[in-house]
Amino acid sequence: MLDFELLLVGLTLVSGVIWVFDRLRRRGRPADAKVGWLVDLGRSLFPVILIVLVVRSFIVEPFRIPSGSMLPTLEAGDFILVNKFGYGLRAPVLHDLVVPVGDPQRGDVAVFRYPVDPAQDYIKRIVGLPGDEVTYFDKRLIINGEALPVEPMGEWSGGEAFQRFREQLGGDWHEALVHERAPDRGFSMTVPQGHYFVMGDNRDRSSDSRFWGPVPADNLVGEAFFIWLSWNGGPNWSRMGQIIE
Repeated sequence: MLDFELLLVGLTLVSGVIWVFDRLRRRGRPADAKVGWLVDLGRSLFPVILIVLVVRSFIVEPFRIPSGSMLPTLEAGDFILVNKFGYGLRAPVLHDLVVPVGDPQRGDVAVFRYPVDPAQDYIKRIVGLPGDEVTYFDKRLIINGEALPVEPMGEWSGGEAFQRFREQLGGDWHEALVHERAPDRGFSMTVPQGHYFVMGDNRDRSSDSRFWGPVPADNLVGEAFFIWLSWNGGPNWSRMGQIIE
């Protein structure tokens, strides 16, 4: 599988070397002196590729939602923007934390590298912080011994006996789904230090920390905050421009 970030870093380095070489070679020569096509291409592309690398690595990155595990918050075909700055600046490719800026909060919709296969990006909601005791019983979330407030919203229009509800997590409300006939999948665990417990809003149709464990802090990519396009066989105008809650 092609690692786009690694490719982008490689192109930046190659074009940067060509740009520096051209600068040094042109000293004392006319500005309009002829150069080969490779040098001309490299020096032209370097500033553009460098800007793309900086923006994508440290500020914002686009992602596409591939599945329905975050319904009703996010649908398959939603194109979202992810804030890369909020969880700290990390070095491209190596992903080492360079400048700490902030920490994830309960309720954040976070993109992260899948712990089982870091080449894949996953998106889930952070429900447990380091040291939290997270319990899921009778399809209710309990954090540190306190059940989260919920408000039933009735049957979901998507069908299949899904029930929609609002849940308060981290001081903010978000919507989620449970399936009437799905098993409870109850559990209880204390989140290890340096890790975060994540779950999909589509509680009975999500592969998350209940199955493969908490997410290491080093795997975090950023917080999803905006739907800029929604396309699944055609445009969904009503979802475009939504803030992700």
